[in-house]
This record gives sequence, C-alpha cells and structure tokens, in this order.
Amino acid sequence: MGISNFKFQISNLRNHDGMALILTLMVLALITAMVTEFAYGVYAGTNTLNNWYDSQRLSVFANSGINMAAIFISGTLSSSSFTYPGFFDMDFENPTKDFEGVINLRIEDENSKFNINTIVYSNGTINEEAYNSFKRLLSNLSLETKIADYVADWIDPDTEWKLRDSEEGVKNAQLYSIDELLLIKGIDRAAYEKLSPYITVYGDGLININGAEKPVLMSLSDNITDELAQRVVDYRKTIPFEDISQLQKVAGFDLTIYGPISARITVKGKYFYVKASAASGGIRRIIEAVIGTGKDIKYWRES
Repeated sequence: MGISNFKFQISNLRNHDGMALILTLMVLALITAMVTEFAYGVYAGTNTLNNWYDSQRLSVFANSGINMAAIFISGTLSSSSFTYPGFFDMDFENPTKDFEGVINLRIEDENSKFNINTIVYSNGTINEEAYNSFKRLLSNLSLETKIADYVADWIDPDTEWKLRDSEEGVKNAQLYSIDELLLIKGIDRAAYEKLSPYITVYGDGLININGAEKPVLMSLSDNITDELAQRVVDYRKTIPFEDISQLQKVAGFDLTIYGPISARITVKGKYFYVKASAASGGIRRIIEAVIGTGKDIKYWRES
C-alpha cells in the first residue's frame, strides 16, 4: 500500500469516526429532548389532573352549598309568614376535616326586586302600571326611561314600534334571565350593571317590602319619595312587616299612597337567587341557581 493511499484510508477513517461522533451526539441530544419533553408532559399532565380533580371537588362542595340553601329556603323561609331581610350571607370555613377552604352562600329574595317581565301581560298588551313602575325605577337609577320601551318591544309579540328601532331583532317573548338585557338595544354594559341588582324575571311580580331597596320601593308610586322609602327601610330594621297593612304604620303612608299599591306588594318571598362559591388553594367554583320555596329550580349556571 502506497503512502498516499494509506493517508487517504486514515483520512477516510477519521471522517467516518467524526460522522459517527456527530450522529451519536445527535441521538443523545434527541433522547435528552424526548426525556425532557416527557418529564414536562408528565409534570404538566399531573398538574392539569390535580387542577381538574380540585376543580371537580370544589364543584361538589359548591353543589352541597346549593343543597343547603334549598333546604333553608324550603324549610325556614317557606314556613315563615314573612321573609326578612332581602338577602342572607353565610360563610363556612373548613367545613370538613379534609377540606381547607371556604364555602360562601348568598341568598337573595327575588320578590324584593322588580320583575321586568310583568310590564307586558300574557296576552301581549302593555301592563301600564308595571310599565310606569319600570320607568320610575330607571329614572331613580339615572338611566334613560326609553329602556322600558326597548324591553317592552323585546317581550311583546306584536310588530308595532314604540321607538324607531325598538323592534329590530326582538325576541317577542319574556326574558329567561336578566342576562338577556345585554341583547336588547339601548342597554349597554354600564346600564346593565346599574340595573341588574334591582330586577328579576322570576316570581309573581309582587314586591316584598321587607327586602326591596329604596329604588324599587320608589318605583311603586310617584308619591313615594326617597325620604318615605328610607322610612320603610328604617322601620323594618326594628319591626319586619308581617302583613302588608302594617305599611300604614310607617309615617307618611296613608291610604292615598297605600291603597293604590296594596295589590302589588307582599311581605314574603317565593323565589330566591342562590350563589354558592367554594374556594381552596387559589381555585374557585361557583354555582348560581334560582330556587322556589317548593325546591323547584328555575335557573342553574356553573362556572
């Protein structure tokens, strides 16, 4: 073998070894990447699984909160001759040995709010009394009263326009939930946030004077001023109303005011909004429902 040929063989061998080394390093790098990705996947998967487990567990506790509220509504509130106050807040910290967290319950009397579905009768005609009350409520909240026309056209089945554009894209049926207000022309997010605490779509439309806030009380009549509404609030703090006729004991509520509104008020709630929140370790589950005194569920949402 010549010198030149020998040098070629050595060079070729070196090139072969270099390629082998490069291939080996590439394989090691690939294996390392695969191991790293697998380890991260296991870690992420485990975290996801743990979060899912914790979320489901919290959902169970929130659901238990709804069940507790349903028992309270169908038992204590149903058997009472009147409902006071207009809302209840309950907190349960570390309710069981294996749960470190908090369950919060918020129960609101829907009869303490104004039922916007009542502004249109079931036959499709306008309920002038309720319609005017809704306009007063809007005015009390410094909102445009034309919102009442947009809502009325959203509900009523006819095609007669109360405003130039109030029949565009309407539902022609009652609202299923107050969230629908965001679909109605003339109601933006700001107006919705201001109005939503005082309205409902549940119940018979009677307003519970034991829980109604001042804007709702004032919506009942043009003659109920801010001062008179405050007197109602102050009175019930000391002596809750057990009968609607008791309203006449509040200074200023003579027959000229009490008479016209007596058929539209009550002292007892029939439907209640419930918000059950379960939180632990930075994770929270919320269930919202509307429950009747007979345990009938009208609304349910979980988030």
